[in-house]
Amino acid sequence: MTTIEGPRDGRTFDPFLDTERLNEQARRVFTIMRDNQGRSLYEISAITGDPEASISARLRDFRKPRLGSLIVNRRRRFKTGLYEYQIAPQHNGFLF
Repeated sequence: MTTIEGPRDGRTFDPFLDTERLNEQARRVFTIMRDNQGRSLYEISAITGDPEASISARLRDFRKPRLGSLIVNRRRRFKTGLYEYQIAPQHNGFLF
């Protein structure tokens, strides 16, 4: 199992106030994204109820060695400037 929970950091991070909340967000995002389907931040937000900026931060967290070292792919959807994201299986790498 991938470790997606743990200590986070940042200038505004307060371990007492933020650790569990951010770990819960990470669990929600990972649960949806582990099917390897591409989704926009808006689509993930519509499912989880979490803000798009928070989802973007959790996806970045998943790339960090201490929080999973996952491969998070990003590609432009159409010509709109909208991006979609995908967590790739560890053994396959890029699926897009």
